[in-house]
Amino acid sequence: MRRRPSQRDIARVAGISQATVSIVLNGKADEHGIAAATRDKVREAMRELGYVPDVAGRSLRGGRNGLIGVHTYERVFPVRTDDYYHEFLAGIEEKAVEMGQDLVLFASTQREDGTRSIYGSGGNRLRLADGAIILGLERRDEELSRLAAEGFPFVFIGRRDVPGAQVPYVAADYATAIAGVVDELSSYGHLRVGYLGGVLRRGPQEERREAFGQFAGRARLGAPEALLAPEAVTGGRLRELLASGVTALVVESFELASAVAAAAAGEGVRIPGDLSVACLDLLPETGPTAGWSHIAVPRREMGARAVGLLLALLDGRIPADRHEVVACAPLTPGTIGPPR
Repeated sequence: MRRRPSQRDIARVAGISQATVSIVLNGKADEHGIAAATRDKVREAMRELGYVPDVAGRSLRGGRNGLIGVHTYERVFPVRTDDYYHEFLAGIEEKAVEMGQDLVLFASTQREDGTRSIYGSGGNRLRLADGAIILGLERRDEELSRLAAEGFPFVFIGRRDVPGAQVPYVAADYATAIAGVVDELSSYGHLRVGYLGGVLRRGPQEERREAFGQFAGRARLGAPEALLAPEAVTGGRLRELLASGVTALVVESFELASAVAAAAAGEGVRIPGDLSVACLDLLPETGPTAGWSHIAVPRREMGARAVGLLLALLDGRIPADRHEVVACAPLTPGTIGPPR
């Protein structure tokens, strides 16, 4: 049987001391001032030898094991390429590979009733990893507070303000993007702009709605709003909006945009001839909303930034209350024109 490669073997192949190899493998290279070139030698020797760290042993000794946990409070694995969460996960994976980290998906936290809990089995399941990235619309602030109190490193994707707890997060800059949407509509002469949001209200949805209300108010736009399920968006409702003087519509999600497209086609409402439309989310490249004006939430970049933020947190380079905001892509042209 072939002998398992050791740290001594890595040192021999890399041409450095075993002590230096140990420092790098235990995640303390920054602390000891180990040069990036030396770290690269260690990684290359590991790949050449097929070295696999003893994760459990290193974890028990308090060292880093190179594992990043990914946890959600709802089911998001596996996902289709057009699924809302796909780009987040792709960004997480790409950055983890770039940084030489492995990912652990914590799915065993799901309970019989379908909900998930980090502490469902009594202890913190995430502790197998060095730290964790948490994402999803569902939230359990009491568990995030407990994680923060324990000093367990984690980063949330999406804005999370938990009273009494330091929660590091990466969020999208909805405010700046939506300010651009309002400016664009105003520049075309729209004075009454409707807002169409979904019935499921969570952090990202409320952020978009509040930002629109704020900037529409500053621009002195009439801004009636409706919160509807996609199936409630009908041609009759679009006609009611037009009759009330609405000349443009800001739509919160791609599901609602698809519903607006279907209702407009059925009722003979021309977009943008009769009604300008802008969506506050990324739209499919094919289908009835292809080419519609929209902003793109930087999901892949947010996933990658979350990994970088977590590693910086683990290295002690940033405080536990660090918040990062990622710019959304600016509004695309397509379905915004002058009022009828």
